[in-house]
Amino acid sequence: MNAPFDQLSTWLKEHRITEVECVISDLTGIARGKIAPTAKFLHERGMRLPESVLLQTVTGDYVDDDIYYSLLDAADIDMVCRPDPTAVYQIPWAIEPTAIVIHDTFDKQGKPIELSPRNVLKKVLKLYADQGWQPIVAPEMEFYLTQRCEDPDLPLQVPMGRSGRAESGRQSFSIDAANEFDPLFEDVYDWCELQGLDLDTLIHEDGPAQMEINFRHGDALDLADQITVFKRTLREAALKHNVTATFMAKPITDEPGSAMHLHQSVIDIASGKPIFANADGSMSELFLHHIGGLQKYIPKLLPMFAPNVNSFRRFLPDTSAPVNVEWGEENRTAGLRVPTSSPEAMRVENRLPGADANPYLAIAASLLCGYIGMVEKIEPSAPVQGRAYERRNLRLPITIEDALQHMEDCEKVREYLGQQFVQGYVAVKRAEHENFKRVISSWEREFLLLSV
Repeated sequence: MNAPFDQLSTWLKEHRITEVECVISDLTGIARGKIAPTAKFLHERGMRLPESVLLQTVTGDYVDDDIYYSLLDAADIDMVCRPDPTAVYQIPWAIEPTAIVIHDTFDKQGKPIELSPRNVLKKVLKLYADQGWQPIVAPEMEFYLTQRCEDPDLPLQVPMGRSGRAESGRQSFSIDAANEFDPLFEDVYDWCELQGLDLDTLIHEDGPAQMEINFRHGDALDLADQITVFKRTLREAALKHNVTATFMAKPITDEPGSAMHLHQSVIDIASGKPIFANADGSMSELFLHHIGGLQKYIPKLLPMFAPNVNSFRRFLPDTSAPVNVEWGEENRTAGLRVPTSSPEAMRVENRLPGADANPYLAIAASLLCGYIGMVEKIEPSAPVQGRAYERRNLRLPITIEDALQHMEDCEKVREYLGQQFVQGYVAVKRAEHENFKRVISSWEREFLLLSV
């Protein structure tokens, strides 16, 4: 720890950082932590936070007391948060020179906190490492730009671009439509370059002012950190340009949802070679088993890909969204797509995760499904040919309540992710859903108020 921390200390001093945001990710993906003067951060070498922040819902509430106290110490004790010297990012929009430092969480005995999303991903990555494998991922992040809206009861509106006009109709892959927001994206790319975020292409997606930014393929933990920082960076750039950026899975009625597509492959650590293709370029048995594992266990881990009630509004046929766990070559109507590629780049694209998913948990779940498939030699179904939307199958839960029950009942999930994590995660999502059910929607007022 000393040598890496000394390097971190040197970096902070070289960049004249005066404040450090010490952060962890909660189950939703919200950054929790403390802001400290650099001198205090260097002296304390970390921070302490109540473990209870990991059982906080997106509304700021907590799970029921019986679950809360079965998972946590009754005294609401602190966990020890230690900085990861490899997860340090400048904050370009801050007035004072400031850096984000992502922390790992431990109990007093030095054991990783099981409820921590970053620890969940590290646990899955260790499974791969123990087999001599290293997963490689390439995320694609979709999002909407909208007008700023102070009233949550009002529908979101398309923002004005440089031309002074809002988009109308579908502008998929339009260069001109993307250029409408050039000043915003120039800031995004400049800020991300300063932070070392490995962005690749910018694409205009199907919806009005819906965009996609792709990340270059790389280490899973590093990219989960990068997505966490990127989300905040994009929101800050949007606010600077008087619009809002949202990663909601389905923010606008009758428009396509936003996904976090995950391209994933695996290399052999000893040789450095990919294991998903045979010498002749055909799909290897390990690759097919990886797909088989995704097919079998995505339905059990769906809440980690679709964590909110809004997430399930995205899963509709003919909206470029998956409604199944079928797989096919170069087929975007299947939940699992195998893109055309060279043997070295053989991979599968998991199209299930929403943009609203916690990146640590979505990547962990996706890799775990494939891992189980490889070690248990799970055979996939036959690849689907043509349009796959008709294959909306019963294996995929269609509500958050049903999905949470699937996750809770799966012994294999508890075996790999731990009873405490599964119980805590399901409890948080159920508490959020109970909160949602208390709210009367505009649809109910419009169609039921005077009709029933």
